[in-house]
Amino acid sequence: MGEAQGPPAVKKSPPNRFIPRGRAAAEGPAQFFSFSTPDKIAAKGDNPSTRPPPAETGFDDLTNGFFEQGPPFEEINEDNVEPLRSYNDGRFIFEEAETVEEGLGPTYNTQSCSACHQNIVTGAASQIAEHRTGHTFNGQFFESPGGSLIHSRATFPDIVEHVLPVDTVRTFRISTNIMGDGYVECVSDSTLTVIRDALTPDQQGTAPEVAVLEGDGSPGVGRFGWKCQHRSLLSFASDAYLNEMGITNPLFPDENTSQGLFVGYGTAYDPLPEPEDDGTDTQAFVNFMRSTKAPPRGPITPDVHFGEKKFNIIGCNVCHVASITTAAAGTPINGGAFTVPDALGNRVIHPYSDFLLHDIGTGDGIPIQPTPQYAGTATQIRTAPLWGLRTRNRLMHDGLSFTYDDAIQRHDGQAAAARDAFNALGDFQKAQVIDFLNSL
Repeated sequence: MGEAQGPPAVKKSPPNRFIPRGRAAAEGPAQFFSFSTPDKIAAKGDNPSTRPPPAETGFDDLTNGFFEQGPPFEEINEDNVEPLRSYNDGRFIFEEAETVEEGLGPTYNTQSCSACHQNIVTGAASQIAEHRTGHTFNGQFFESPGGSLIHSRATFPDIVEHVLPVDTVRTFRISTNIMGDGYVECVSDSTLTVIRDALTPDQQGTAPEVAVLEGDGSPGVGRFGWKCQHRSLLSFASDAYLNEMGITNPLFPDENTSQGLFVGYGTAYDPLPEPEDDGTDTQAFVNFMRSTKAPPRGPITPDVHFGEKKFNIIGCNVCHVASITTAAAGTPINGGAFTVPDALGNRVIHPYSDFLLHDIGTGDGIPIQPTPQYAGTATQIRTAPLWGLRTRNRLMHDGLSFTYDDAIQRHDGQAAAARDAFNALGDFQKAQVIDFLNSL
């Protein structure tokens, strides 16, 4: 496409819907969790018959049981796909490349969900990173004119976004794994806060309360995104549909700007009225994500086993929590908008994360929202879930660490003691810890 004619108008800022009202509910009683190795978990005592079953795992493109598998994936196409029918239909929508005629842009980062979430199978992580910027003044963070997200692409050359010299807070955020996130969504708020409270104050993470956009108005404890900025997968997917692909939807009905300049419907840049998706695609994304299996473990050798013991002894498991149990089936979550189903309820996951924010010296300087209540999150980052770690060769939130040792050495602040304890190990013990990490 060529350049559009005439300058775009300045967009008025809408009311901030992302500031939660009230406090998060408990979402049922806290469930069992364990900082120690998975082979020692037990829900009540050590009776195997009372242990909750494990979550489904696998790099096999098969459903975890939340949604039926559906017709053979290779037989689904644009003419016969039914987005809300099955796992395979949802996967097709998740992988489908968007076009301008379908709402792509005008500013965007990629053309499909799978462009950022595919390795080893659809739904996992990738090397793709988004770019965020802003600046601080008198200790307060200010976003760039169009928000902290700087889009890498546009449908017209004159609206490609660029970093402004004044915006000296600059960072990448690499794509996250979403396999197994249906289980993560079904971890109750009360479980995450109990995990937080189990630690001493100097080790505790932050369980940020964020707006559940599709809920009843009450907030929830965030766990999705590098800043834990979303509680629910529908809020998360709707955000990504707009901010990564430029497609407006019921929860995010306002088109993105180009550095503060309105380029939405009514200008020469955007041919479609809002919302460009009626909610069908975003719900298909969610059904697919809720149906994905968790990343499986690699071979567990004796060195892997002993490496995990060292991992726990030196304190890495304080944040990288080994085992968490989801809420019981039938528990209302997400502000009452979703009820934990049988396929996802009372399941043990091994994410090696507490899904909390911590200050480990790598915070990107950008808070969840540029408001006083979230100011403290500027220096914090979500504990990276380590499941699926062996499939990644770009590490940490910005993807700028390239070996496990590089990533460990960047840990400071609340993680400094664990880093120092790792550095005090002998070479053989360090190698065992690395073997363990490479089994995840």
